[in-house]
Amino acid sequence: MNASDLKLLDFSLRLFVIPFNIASIWIAINNSQDNSDYGKLEFHDFVGLKYMVCVSAIAAVYALFAAVSSYLRCLLTKAWLFFFTDQVLAYLMVTSMAALVEFLYLAYNGDQMVSWSSGCVSYGKFCSRLKIALILHVIAVCCFLVLALISAYRLFRRFDPPYVPSKDPQQDTT
Repeated sequence: MNASDLKLLDFSLRLFVIPFNIASIWIAINNSQDNSDYGKLEFHDFVGLKYMVCVSAIAAVYALFAAVSSYLRCLLTKAWLFFFTDQVLAYLMVTSMAALVEFLYLAYNGDQMVSWSSGCVSYGKFCSRLKIALILHVIAVCCFLVLALISAYRLFRRFDPPYVPSKDPQQDTT
């Protein structure tokens, strides 16, 4: 793959990921359900959801900034900066995805050892909307993992591989 194809793929992925981040944020923030027995359940009641929304918002803004700056020569030479931020955001996206998966697991299954019952029995609509947000977030995470690989390749292809001296087979016999 040549440099212009890689640049186009990088730019396209950065733009592609933004709607998925925004959609998962929108679904999570606007998700609420009222239950006559247990009360109203909303997004802001859960720290894990807030974390996912914050990370997704940061990732969307960064993806837009990075896509725009990929065509600005002054920032394009900062390969270390893009490598570092792509790596950090990829890991943050993975951790926010893990928080959402854990939340949904507990919501669907509960934890009998600490006497938590399944919340999705009473709040099915809330849980099903969060599953949609999770699917969108997983797509965004996959895009950021690919972007992290691309930025690593773009940075480290500039360097020569390390020199490893070869052994001479005649030296082994003496």
